[in-house]
Amino acid sequence: MEVEEINRVLKEKMLRKMPKTGDYSLGFGGAGVYRRDESDVAENCFYRPLVTVTIQGAKWSIVGGEKVYLGENEYLVAAVDMPAQNYVVGASRDKPFLSIALDLDKRTISELLSENPSLISKNGSGGKGVGVSKIDPSLLDAFLRLYKLSERKEEAAMLSPIVLKEIHLRLLMGPLGRHLCGVNTPGNSGAQISKAVSWLRAHYKEPLEMDGLSSMVNMSPASFYRHFKRITSLSPLQYQKRLRLYEANRLMLVENENAANAAYAVGYESPSQFSREYKRIFGDPPKRSLKS
Repeated sequence: MEVEEINRVLKEKMLRKMPKTGDYSLGFGGAGVYRRDESDVAENCFYRPLVTVTIQGAKWSIVGGEKVYLGENEYLVAAVDMPAQNYVVGASRDKPFLSIALDLDKRTISELLSENPSLISKNGSGGKGVGVSKIDPSLLDAFLRLYKLSERKEEAAMLSPIVLKEIHLRLLMGPLGRHLCGVNTPGNSGAQISKAVSWLRAHYKEPLEMDGLSSMVNMSPASFYRHFKRITSLSPLQYQKRLRLYEANRLMLVENENAANAAYAVGYESPSQFSREYKRIFGDPPKRSLKS
């Protein structure tokens, strides 16, 4: 089938499953489908390594420090953990935004690269942390088959690992494979930055010491800074600030913390500095942001 026909089938199935705005898990592999009926509403999140495919509509995403447009039948790969802001455009109740997403498994990617070393030489190591491309029929069909498994629970446990592995392989073989290969090939600069990103995620409350972090991944401070910005489009300090601010935003929205407590909880010593940096990223100071 062509992309348009596969898209039509998947769209019909998703609309039946999702009668209103929401996030719906498929029940395996970190896969889920998403519907949005409103436009121009900023959604802040922190992407794990993932692939997301737009089935209907379009959105702007700021992933790390890079702004990208994701239209219908296009997919985005985030190769490392990245701060993200998403803005759906042109959605309505009659024609909602629809997407399907899947968490990427680093172990599966490493196994596939080990089994298929030609992918490493083909892709090289110059990829970034995020990329966007038109989807091809084979990859979209794999997502359709993955979705169908969520409708057949008795088969999903046995067959979903096969389809999930196929999707990972097709991503590595496709035009965005260089981004995944770059951060999952041991010994190259992308893999070293991926290790640093994982450390920052786990220790975002601690003061950032560039010399110690670059030494941990066996790079000079200058080289570390250059490669970190190539992968994330952010400096290490900017990345850490977003980690802190996104977690503070979650604490206030989900756990009902006040702004001062959230600031201290994520590592800020000055609530006023927190408020300034929060406004710079989210557009409003914390109190007004929570009321909107």
